[in-house]
Amino acid sequence: MFKRQKPLASESKNEFFPQGAALSTPKNDMRHFLLSAGPRKPAPAVKHSKTTYFEVEILDAQTRKQICIVDKVMQTSTIHDVKQKFHKTYPKWYPSRIGLQLEHGGPFLKDYISIQSVAASSIITLYFTDLGQQVSWTTIFLAEYTGPLLIYVLFYLRIPYIYDMKESSRRPRHPVVHLACFCHCIHYIRYLLETLFVHKVSAGHTPLKNLIKGCAFYWGFTSWIAYYINHPRYTPPSFGNRQVTVSAINFLICEAGNHFIHVVLAHPNHTGTNACFPSPNYNPFTWMFFLVSCPNYTYEIGSWISFTIMTQTLPVGIFTLLMSIQMSLWAQKKHKTYLRKFNSYMHRKSAMIPFIL
Repeated sequence: MFKRQKPLASESKNEFFPQGAALSTPKNDMRHFLLSAGPRKPAPAVKHSKTTYFEVEILDAQTRKQICIVDKVMQTSTIHDVKQKFHKTYPKWYPSRIGLQLEHGGPFLKDYISIQSVAASSIITLYFTDLGQQVSWTTIFLAEYTGPLLIYVLFYLRIPYIYDMKESSRRPRHPVVHLACFCHCIHYIRYLLETLFVHKVSAGHTPLKNLIKGCAFYWGFTSWIAYYINHPRYTPPSFGNRQVTVSAINFLICEAGNHFIHVVLAHPNHTGTNACFPSPNYNPFTWMFFLVSCPNYTYEIGSWISFTIMTQTLPVGIFTLLMSIQMSLWAQKKHKTYLRKFNSYMHRKSAMIPFIL
């Protein structure tokens, strides 16, 4: 019988730790074993995002000299983003004052246009024009409509500096004078409320000179109209109360129709988009859309024609004529736009006056 010898301590350890698993100091035995056990997994590859940047060179539209270079412009950036970066370099030119053109003498690029849509290469050249002092459209509308409202009331009160007080006290006012003041105030109060709460006024701006021209037109004509209607020697309409009553009722109908048309134009249609031709709804005032593409101008002209007949004054007639010419031009321009976009909806429609214009 052979007696089995007790293995040595070193040999006993080698049975549990095969070759290739080296031992370290007893303090770190287990940690080293865990780190060295099994094959080492390769590190995951780092994915680099491929972001394309554009370089925008901005030249002076008159001298063609380089003003600055806007670098690191992303594909998703818009013209407005370029204007913001341009403004950081030149603070005196705020974004609404900056006009950028893709080619010299071309149209100004809208703020919402993406850089990628105008890029022919990684380097884009734009031409800069200083548009001058700018004001928002909301400011223009509020100024144009607040002035006539206050000016007409001042003439209606017959301030001593405007009319002779003795003559004013001797001559009583005809009821049409009070009615005209009421209708005139209703018209411009509606304008102001719609500007604040109904119209979705563009966030864009316009040169300051347009504010001056608009205020001069509306304020000047209001002064002329109010002076005649509120004058102590004003003569009432030729056909008396019947002429006044019929025209006043028609005026109020046109004012209501104009308001409801503006509400329809301000809110999206049933498809959830404004890219469709405005369609009439259950409101009878909106049925004018069946006949014309710009019924708001139709109702507006109807209001001023009614006011002209009601007051029977020359200044109102001239103002109505000028407004009719201007609105017919706006209506024809908008009608052509509708024809290009929604040709199937525009058959047998007129621009502003049914079957005529």
